[in-house]
Amino acid sequence: MRNYMKFYIGGEWVEPESAKTLDVINPATEKTAGKISLGGADDVDSAVKAARKAFESWSQTSIDERVAMVMKIADIYKKRASEIGAAITEEMGAPAWLAGGPQAMSAVGHLMTAVDAIKTFRFEEDKGGSHILKEPIGVCGFITPWNWPMNQLAAKFAPAVLTGNTIVHKPSEIAPFSSYLFAEILDEAGLPAGVYNLVNGDGPTVGAAISAHPDIDMVSFTGSTRAGVEVARAAAASVKRVHQELGGKSPNIILEDADLEAAVTGSVATLMMNSGQSCLAPTRMIAPKSKMSEIIEIAKKAVQDWTPGDPATAKMGPVVSEAQWNKIQGLIEKGAAEGATIIAGGPGKPEGLETGYYVKPTIFADVTNDMTIARQEIFGPVLVIIGYDTEDEAIRIANDTEYGLAGYVQSGDIDHARKVASKIRAGYININNSQMDFSVPFGGYKRSGNGREFGEHAFDEFLELKSVLGYNPSAAA
Repeated sequence: MRNYMKFYIGGEWVEPESAKTLDVINPATEKTAGKISLGGADDVDSAVKAARKAFESWSQTSIDERVAMVMKIADIYKKRASEIGAAITEEMGAPAWLAGGPQAMSAVGHLMTAVDAIKTFRFEEDKGGSHILKEPIGVCGFITPWNWPMNQLAAKFAPAVLTGNTIVHKPSEIAPFSSYLFAEILDEAGLPAGVYNLVNGDGPTVGAAISAHPDIDMVSFTGSTRAGVEVARAAAASVKRVHQELGGKSPNIILEDADLEAAVTGSVATLMMNSGQSCLAPTRMIAPKSKMSEIIEIAKKAVQDWTPGDPATAKMGPVVSEAQWNKIQGLIEKGAAEGATIIAGGPGKPEGLETGYYVKPTIFADVTNDMTIARQEIFGPVLVIIGYDTEDEAIRIANDTEYGLAGYVQSGDIDHARKVASKIRAGYININNSQMDFSVPFGGYKRSGNGREFGEHAFDEFLELKSVLGYNPSAAA
């Protein structure tokens, strides 16, 4: 059993101020997998002081020095990737193929993409007689989620550190193991003391303390829209920058000219991976009524490949917690009560999986966009299929949501797909189930957040702009 009772502050593993602890539950077994300490405001304050001290020197290092450090971190990380994958399976239930592959290795992708981007990034430029500089913002508070723990940490860590900032990090208390291993990797790599600091705890205490701390210059938060609002409220008094990557209810428009077999099968796979616990999952399939019966049959067939089971061998694992399982069950029941038709899955646990937070991969047909299951983010392996008569209606349905994180378009004609993609009000549009691209900006419109992650576009989140007038007197004259 894992016992991670200390925090990483100022380059050392230190005892927490509080004696409070929390059991971390393995969602596949419902048994305790380890214990962590729960920090408080005093622990956050110690971490902030260490980060503030480290900022004085780290912000003055060269780009080459920072790049060398991040590359060293990536090399050590790759050697421990299988260990990190095992921790992710244990803490949040991702199956071994996913945890050791995309879950763990996405961190390397973010680190190396950011390294490549920083080499050509312009930190300063002349404008007439003036000069414009981009300088590190300072101490950054990270609050990261449980669903893609290393992906979300690395997507923030790489641009923050490469642009000269220091960090105070609270991982999700539900899935803290992989972040603890990440801190060990940073320590082994020789990252200077205080550049990264780890404090475990829950949102109402450690998360709130990070958000409100007057010596934290910006907060980067990934999680639910509800929690993101609370972070912004707590941060408002100190007028710090807040970057938010929040929830989604992503539309997936199947156009009349799509290859239905490829479009529907690929879309089901994108949703069901990670047990539906991805903020950009294509949860609303918007399909032509003229082809609805065919689409339903393809979806029913495709979901059979996503049988949940033991994460060691199965394609799909459990969802992360009992609370998450209960939420998903309530929404499945709500969908049926409001008149949607269950064509696969449904409420309750899969047969033979009474232990563990397993959910039946579920598909609803006959859904209208005003139903609860079409409005709320379920964050589980649940697909809703909504019919449309005209393309304009499909686009209206796609945009009829408070969210705007991602959108999907399926078409056999790339020009047609591009035209429809341009009309979807979301920040990350995927045509024909394409691969993720870590080099392009990721983030949302509306209640899905603000700011962008990934590649060079993330750098500006961690930089301040400075204008120096009179810098080039001859040019001004």
